[in-house]
Order: sequence, then C-alpha cells, then structure tokens
Amino acid sequence: MFDYLIVGAGFSGSTLAERLASQLDKKVLIIDKRPHIGGNAYDRYDDAGVMIHQYGPHIFHTNSKPVFDHLSQFTKWRAYQHRVLASVDGQLVPIPINLDTINQLYGTNLNSMEVEKFLASLAEPREEIKTSEDVVISKVGRELYEKFFRGYTRKQWGVDPSELDAAVTARIPTRTNRDNRYFTDSYQAMPLHGFTRMFENMLSHKNIKVMTNTDYKEVIDYIPYKKLVYTGPVDEFFDYRYGKLPYRSLKFQFETHDCERFQSAPVINYPNDYAYTRCTEFKYLTGQEHKQTTLVYEIPQDQGDPYYPVPRAENADLYKKYQALADAASDVYFAGRLATYKYYNMDQVVAQALTLFTKIAGADEPIVTTARTSVHHENGNGLSNGRSKILTGAS
Repeated sequence: MFDYLIVGAGFSGSTLAERLASQLDKKVLIIDKRPHIGGNAYDRYDDAGVMIHQYGPHIFHTNSKPVFDHLSQFTKWRAYQHRVLASVDGQLVPIPINLDTINQLYGTNLNSMEVEKFLASLAEPREEIKTSEDVVISKVGRELYEKFFRGYTRKQWGVDPSELDAAVTARIPTRTNRDNRYFTDSYQAMPLHGFTRMFENMLSHKNIKVMTNTDYKEVIDYIPYKKLVYTGPVDEFFDYRYGKLPYRSLKFQFETHDCERFQSAPVINYPNDYAYTRCTEFKYLTGQEHKQTTLVYEIPQDQGDPYYPVPRAENADLYKKYQALADAASDVYFAGRLATYKYYNMDQVVAQALTLFTKIAGADEPIVTTARTSVHHENGNGLSNGRSKILTGAS
C-alpha cells in the first residue's frame, strides 16, 4: 500500500515525492507516461555526445532563496547568466531591448537618460492596459512592437498580441542601461551535471518507487494507495467534461554541427522570419566542452504535448469550471503548470509544490524540520547511486 500515488515526475511531482518520503516517511509511487523522469526539464546526451534539453532550453533562475536552497540539496550548480539576441532588420541585437539595442538599430549614440526620452517619444500611452499589445505599445511604441514582439507572439501563441492577456509580454522588461542579461534574478545557475541528474538524486529515497512508460489510467485501479497527487492536464483528469483547455505545443528540430560553436549567443530569437521562434545552442547553457555542437529550433504548433496554457480571458473562465471540480475532489491534490493551468516558471512550480507539501503535512502530521542530507551521488554511467527502483523495464 502506497501512502501517495503521484502522477507526473516533473518538478511538481518530484518535489512533492521527495518531501513526503523524506520528511513524513510516506511511501510514494510516482508515475510518468514518458520513458523518463524530469518532465520537460529532462536532459540527455545525444548521439554526438552533446548534452541537450529534449524539450527545449530550460534555464533556472529565481529570486527565492528557499527554492534555491531546497534544490541545492540535490545538485551542485554552474553559474550561468542567460543572454539572448534577436534577428531584426538583418542585425543581431540584444533582447530584452536595452540601450545597445536602440543605438545599434537606429545608428545613434544615446546615453541612458537620452534613450529613456527616446523611448518615451515612441510610446503610445493607453488609458487601460488589457492586452499584450497594450503593454508593449504603451512602453516602446508601435515600431519596436512590430520589430520585436508582434511576429514572435503570433508564432508562439497562434493569435495576435491584441488577443492575449497582458501578462504575456509584461514578463519582458525594457531597459535604458546596457544590462544584456535576459533575467535579473538573484539566483541564476544551471545544475552542474544536468537536470536529469538532479531529479535522480531527488527521487533516490528508499520510500520512493518510480514507474515510467506508464499511463496512470491503465494502472490506477490495480495500485493500492491512500491519496493522489495529480500534475497532468486538469481537463484530461475530468475527461474533458467542459471541453479541452487550449494549450500551445512545440515541434523541436535538432541539428548537430562539426564545430565547437555555431552561433554568437546561447539563444537567437527570430521574431519576423522563418516558422521557428528561436534557436538554442546547448553548450552555452551546460558549459560542456566538445568538438561538436547541437542546436534546437522551436516551431510552435497547436497539436502535440501541452506546454503553454494560452492566457486568454475565455480560457481562464473555462479553467474556473475545472478548478471547481478539482477543489471538490476528495483526497486528490492538483499541482503544477498543467494541473492549475498557469504559465509558471520552474522556480514557481517548486514553490507551489513546497507550499502544497506544507498544507498536506499540516493536515496529516507535524513536519519533520530537519533538512535532508545533500546527496549529489555520481557514478560512471551518469546515474545516482541508490537510485530508486524503476518498476518498468525503462531506464
């Protein structure tokens, strides 16, 4: 008998599995229909021996010390600050827009105070900020909106920015200095040996069993358990009672090249050209030394694995119906981007899972306050020592 059956071995499911096992001494079975743990953060070595992120680039950043400290129990870190260029008007310029972006595009030599006035002269104030288009145009005007945002957003989400919630483009700042970092969070780093190794360490507890290559619906009637944690799509859990929640998916095209570096930045965005939105070169992210390099091009699409909940008012209304069902479900906890239909970053998912654990522990029994001993197990085949048993034949 398992105390908890957890559906999904990504950040939400794995964080909760480890906390329940190590802090409450609960027996946990974690199931994933994919042949691996780690969810969309799964990384691996390709045929050339280059470490890649199977589902597109995942760059860890957070302002939360508790989240960073929690994950630090399971990995050492490689300092990394992410930088992105955008292909605009035949040039590669920094994105988010900063002082150098403007000077390069317009052939000017403005300083910070002058570029602030320049952007203010372009801005078109809006009485009310309702959409992603409103956010950008009110900050930098229509010309820069067309150059950097409209095409990219239409490719990424399949709709015009004028039809998307303001939160989508509000995530992207505009700077009047030369800070060309994509993120400015206090903690910016990559797991030293990759995300998969971190997940292996997280799930290596003796109370955790892992079952991959398994659709939970095919086995749930045969597995004895007390409570369920679900991190998959909430509409799927309720058999699409109110219809499907809209998601955007991605198609990934990988290329390996016989050179140490192929492009001049970790990520290059293509807001206006080509079907793909961006191209990532993984060795920048991982710090790996290798005579070859692998890139991935991302092509957004409607069909495929659900990656991004589409932030529109009508979708939020539909989710509220499923949320009511989830709230009424006894002995089932819903967590993660798909189960709560939220456009969360990795650190936000971990924070949500830790908050949920505190709630579960409070309803169950007092939390054991001692932290789990840091592991960082390694061996020659890249797996953590004492890794939990995989109940299927998959590795």
